[in-house]
Amino acid sequence: MLSTFTSYQLITKDISKSLDRIEQQPVVDRDTKYYLDNITKVKSIDDFVKNDRLFKYAMKAYGLEDMDYAKAFMVKALKEGVSDPNSFANKLTDKRYAEFVSAFNFAANGADATIYNKTQQMVTKNYATQAKIAGLDPNSDYVKGETTYYLANITKVKSIDDLMSNSRLYTYALASFGLDAATEDKDLIKRVLQGGVSDPDSVANQMTDKTYAALASAFNFEAYGENTTTINPAQQPTVDKYMRQTLEEDAGQSNQGVRLALYFDRKAPTITSWYDVLADTALASVVRTALGLPDSFATANIDKQAQLFEQKLDISDFSDPEKLGKFLTRFTSMYEINNPTSSAVSSVSVLFSQPITVGISTDLMMAMQKLRF
Repeated sequence: MLSTFTSYQLITKDISKSLDRIEQQPVVDRDTKYYLDNITKVKSIDDFVKNDRLFKYAMKAYGLEDMDYAKAFMVKALKEGVSDPNSFANKLTDKRYAEFVSAFNFAANGADATIYNKTQQMVTKNYATQAKIAGLDPNSDYVKGETTYYLANITKVKSIDDLMSNSRLYTYALASFGLDAATEDKDLIKRVLQGGVSDPDSVANQMTDKTYAALASAFNFEAYGENTTTINPAQQPTVDKYMRQTLEEDAGQSNQGVRLALYFDRKAPTITSWYDVLADTALASVVRTALGLPDSFATANIDKQAQLFEQKLDISDFSDPEKLGKFLTRFTSMYEINNPTSSAVSSVSVLFSQPITVGISTDLMMAMQKLRF
């Protein structure tokens, strides 16, 4: 049997090939085709949760398959959405729920939730609003004509240059955010779009006028590339997440250390503090193992744990692929020492079941769990 380090290296050496292997598994291929063929037909929360096959696929994609039985719990989260900081999903400690609700955002997008795309539905809605502000009738032939042209052509746009080279689409896009294409600096707009919004130091995020950040968020080529004008989080992004989850689970069948390493590798870009790590039992387990700390250290005061981690490691290293690779090499090596592959490897899948609530009483959480769909 291959060691933890070797198995992890073989999978990550060509992650695309590893994911392709998962995608070609008959059951995975069949379930994925069904999901993509049917998710766009879903027009309500009830449609979603009543289709067990679609719902379970989506829940697994976001690492929530252990909760796919708690439909009443998920219905409440979906109904309240994520726009309100105090919504049910936003109050849960485990941010996977908010991520799930954001992807299937029926609260904000209604019947269009599974087909909603910012460059299409949001931009056209904004354009109608801006036309009204400018004193135009949103139902006029001119506004309708521009919108018809925009929707007929925006999905053909695959890059920033494509958008900016079509003056009619470009003018419409800027107008939907109250910007005048005739007076805006094209070089500035290009830099705004190229920088996107994921980096706090991007051009859009550094500008006082947040209109530019809104534009970059709608036309998010930095994050989605050529799929920007067609992407919907409920469709291919959910499938991609499903494949990654399945890959990790598949690796865990023979070696849970490899699953932990793959999980940490996926979550690393989202880690901003040691409390993020400590809030996730799987991430915390990886760090303790890499540092040679016993499992009993997890019972120590949480501030003390964070303090020790900070003394031993630089959290910014997790954003550097090379340094992250060295850290996971250390983890897989230490895991192998503690769990030799020549002997049976005990399951650590319980580490992937994260705490559910924060700011919500245990009684309320238990009551939600007892709700019947």
